[in-house]
Amino acid sequence: MRTQATRVMLGEHELAYLDSGVGPAVLFIHGLTSSSRSWTRLVDALDTDHRILAPDLFGHGASAKPMGDYSLSAHAATLRDLLDRLGMDRVTLVGHSLGGGIALQFCYLFPERVSRLVLIASGGLGRSVSPLLRAATLPGAEWVLPLIASGWVRSRAEAVGRTLAGMGWRPSPDVTEAWRGFTSLADTDSRRAFLATTRAVIDPGGQTVSAQAHLPMVATIPVLVVWGTRDRMIPAWHATTAHQAFPGCRVELFPGAGHFPHLDEPERFAETLRDFLAQ
Repeated sequence: MRTQATRVMLGEHELAYLDSGVGPAVLFIHGLTSSSRSWTRLVDALDTDHRILAPDLFGHGASAKPMGDYSLSAHAATLRDLLDRLGMDRVTLVGHSLGGGIALQFCYLFPERVSRLVLIASGGLGRSVSPLLRAATLPGAEWVLPLIASGWVRSRAEAVGRTLAGMGWRPSPDVTEAWRGFTSLADTDSRRAFLATTRAVIDPGGQTVSAQAHLPMVATIPVLVVWGTRDRMIPAWHATTAHQAFPGCRVELFPGAGHFPHLDEPERFAETLRDFLAQ
């Protein structure tokens, strides 16, 4: 199938998204500083028998980066508006990291719109999170971040990367995606959206938004949880929260994978997801 990149006006702001395939709908929700680009290989693997939607959340990718609300509920409402615009009633939600937290909030707010739920290294299942993200919530981060993300710093980091690559080093998906996310913060609007999104769900002590109180309310939805055992962003033991809350929840741990298990082992993840959708 040919993936169609398109844009739609939702309210006063433009949302970019990928739309590919025909069949039962699957909505992919990316994580913080990421975009629909992170799902490209999965779109190609699944769009032969499913309709795949992969938006750039507001504040990310090619979508608008307005001033305003970047809470989980705001993102969930935006996705609901997108589905309404496209005339789609029910979807399978696939959320990674921040996208997992948004998917959980979507299930809580609009349970009748969800047929299945897939959580990949999801936020919202525990307090623990990387110190790097906690640091972004500290006072003064808005002054430090422009210096760290400056062209001078980025050019020297790229030079180091080229040197290491010449010595045979190959970056992991975690490193690659982290670098892409870091370079996306080069402009003022993206940095402002990043800080607003981060501070909506994290404080210096860790994650502030928990889905645990809401999980029993959506326990009738089939759930798949995927985590990398070497996730340094959100620890894999958070998967036990979902496993305990959702009767019959399926948990798949990818040994040796990091925070992006769907990129560490794309073939295995695509096969796991395809099997889950077929049940």
